[in-house]
Amino acid sequence: MSLAQAEGAAVQEAPGGLGRDAWRRLRRDPVAIAGAALVVAFVAVALLAPWLAPYPPDKPVGQVTPTSIPGPSAEHWFGLDDLGRDEFSRVLWGARWSLVIGVVSLLLGLAGGTLLGLLAGAFGGWVDGAVMRLVDMMLSIPGLLFAIGVAAMLGAGLDAVMIAIAAVNVPVFARLLRGQMLAQSRSDYVLAATAVGVPRRWIVLGHVLPNSLTPVIVQGTLTLATAIVEAAGLAFLGLSGNDPSIPEWGRMLADTQRYLASAPLLAVFPGLAIVFAALGFTLLGESLREALDPKYRR
Repeated sequence: MSLAQAEGAAVQEAPGGLGRDAWRRLRRDPVAIAGAALVVAFVAVALLAPWLAPYPPDKPVGQVTPTSIPGPSAEHWFGLDDLGRDEFSRVLWGARWSLVIGVVSLLLGLAGGTLLGLLAGAFGGWVDGAVMRLVDMMLSIPGLLFAIGVAAMLGAGLDAVMIAIAAVNVPVFARLLRGQMLAQSRSDYVLAATAVGVPRRWIVLGHVLPNSLTPVIVQGTLTLATAIVEAAGLAFLGLSGNDPSIPEWGRMLADTQRYLASAPLLAVFPGLAIVFAALGFTLLGESLREALDPKYRR
């Protein structure tokens, strides 16, 4: 076995050991267990919404008036909204829309950030400088204002919301991956592989990039939490379109503003759903960070 092969084998074994150690830590961490339970519940509700919801989310099932909106009852657990639709069914279906928006925006942001980070970390020099100046300009704009600007430019709609949230996260992933790749490029196994003549392209794609992705994956878990909150915020501002049949949590909050005095619970239920979904991904992401990064281990 050559020196490069030996170094490659050592690199391949390290993630497995790190993964087993992280799994042991996560199993013993009550914060990770609580976060995972919330995430599993959120995903289960999103996937099973058509079977869990007792009523269609877009059809009226009761009579309401502007001054009299029925509250929770045995028939309608969360009451009815301003159009007579079952609020419990709409909250359940809202989990599906929130999951779709969060996952799609995460994948788009991760793809763009990985591409920029890979270019900067692999080529260095003027490519690194140009990419990092672009990243710095994007990060200089507050995230919510950046998302509002992108969504307004693209036009109101869920597609615009997902692209806007992804655009906010691209520089975060790019800077994180670039920093990890620069740190990995100074590792002993990279120096050994370079010394024995392994092509740089194989070193970058076969070793440096895979060993730099762990912090990016952890950041992706945290990004799902912020994506759900940002999607709700953009929908609350009216940037997710005007289709009343889509039960998105942020839009549900926006629709209840006129009825806070007569039916305040209409804002409580989707608000709590946003809080618990974001809390689950945040707790799980922070626990993953502590388990995988020695600097954060308790």
